[in-house]
Amino acid sequence: MSAKHLIATTDFCVYHQLEHTFITGLQEAGLLQITIVNNTPHIPESELHKLERMIRLHNELDINIAGIEAITHLLKRIEDTQEEMRLLKNSLKAYE
Repeated sequence: MSAKHLIATTDFCVYHQLEHTFITGLQEAGLLQITIVNNTPHIPESELHKLERMIRLHNELDINIAGIEAITHLLKRIEDTQEEMRLLKNSLKAYE
């Protein structure tokens, strides 16, 4: 991945007024992928949407990392179920 698609975690934390421990906690919980470049942790651009959603849960609803982990897991299950339903509906249409 090229460096132009990465954002330094320190820059991200300053911009969003976050403690670096929050980003580290998300990474340790397996909720966020961090890339190390020149001994500096960076956030891939592809992770930004997910990260900003987790920041909103934390800041606006005062949800801790364990709660964010549970919510993320449940949202993933809902998305998987919706995808399965979509595939089943498409299969049923073939028999109509």
